[in-house]
Amino acid sequence: MEKHISYTYNCRTFALRNFYLSRNLIYILNKTMRVLLPVLILICTSCMSQDKKTIRYVALGDSYTIGTGAEENEAWPVLLTKHLNDKGLVTKLIANPARNGFSTQNLIDLELPVFDSSKADFVTLLIGVNDWVRGVDTVEFSKNLNFILNHLQEKLVLKKNILLVTIPDFGVTPQGSRYSGGRDISAGITEYNDIIKAEAKKRGLICMDIFPLSQKMKNNPSLVADDGLHPSAKEYAEWEKLIFTEVYKVLSGN
Repeated sequence: MEKHISYTYNCRTFALRNFYLSRNLIYILNKTMRVLLPVLILICTSCMSQDKKTIRYVALGDSYTIGTGAEENEAWPVLLTKHLNDKGLVTKLIANPARNGFSTQNLIDLELPVFDSSKADFVTLLIGVNDWVRGVDTVEFSKNLNFILNHLQEKLVLKKNILLVTIPDFGVTPQGSRYSGGRDISAGITEYNDIIKAEAKKRGLICMDIFPLSQKMKNNPSLVADDGLHPSAKEYAEWEKLIFTEVYKVLSGN
């Protein structure tokens, strides 16, 4: 009988010890998880952020790049950034240093320093119309274009992350002829665009030719801004549709 009582006592003591040990273990685990859980969440968030690396985008150019004739949020680089994000490519328009009247030389002097400090991953380039208006010859234009592209490719990690855009045909707009200097605007711009396309091909870069699309401004007033010279928001949106298709291929690897 005494042995039975002793055995029962020992069993109860053992059970109580296990109970207290289990309770202490649960307490310790709870405390540990409270400390570790935020760390684990931070690590997971960091991993997700690395997977969704933000593409730093810089738009270089002139009045066509800042969307003169439309609202700021209707400029095609702004639309492009929005649509890239909509498609899952996290993109931020870091800088758009383009200005009305800028030429390739202005871009070299004033825009490239902005690009240099931007740590850009991707660049679009639409420049040249003001070179033509000012009578810059094709040799000088080609030289400046090469300087710009050499500089961009030297700085970019991925050398192919540049999209060139041809110069639109402003000669078809109501006010375009005022800037012709007695020359054939369409023929002159086409000559410049041939240089742009040839340079893109030589470097293996994509060039989006908006020249044919821009000629629709001739017979459609809704595609021309109130100033009678620049594209309207509607026309910029049409350009962006074409540009987006090619940019998405470049940045997504498709």
